[in-house]
Amino acid sequence: MDVLPELMRSGTAAPYRLKRFADGADIASFIALYKSGEVDGFTTNPTLMFKAGIRDYAGFAKSLLEEIPDLPISFEVFSDDLVEMEKQARRLASWGSNVYVKIPHSGRAARL
Repeated sequence: MDVLPELMRSGTAAPYRLKRFADGADIASFIALYKSGEVDGFTTNPTLMFKAGIRDYAGFAKSLLEEIPDLPISFEVFSDDLVEMEKQARRLASWGSNVYVKIPHSGRAARL
């Protein structure tokens, strides 16, 4: 049995401070979920975007932010160089007040 949906339906998720974030790289799916009110935010990453055939990271992100202006959306830096990661994180964060930036904890980033 999948416990999370039952917790969300029953209202017992509240004490756990759970939020539902959709993960992917398909704008149409994100928009449908946004309009349905079934999620609390969205997250994506460069790997998902690449698999979905997206080659313009900024274009994809900005289109998504135009469609979903009022829920949290997280984007991930794609560099593994610490200086470049910081530049990317600042650039991503500047795209909107609802943008959250993910910095993966792997490779060189793990040495922070």
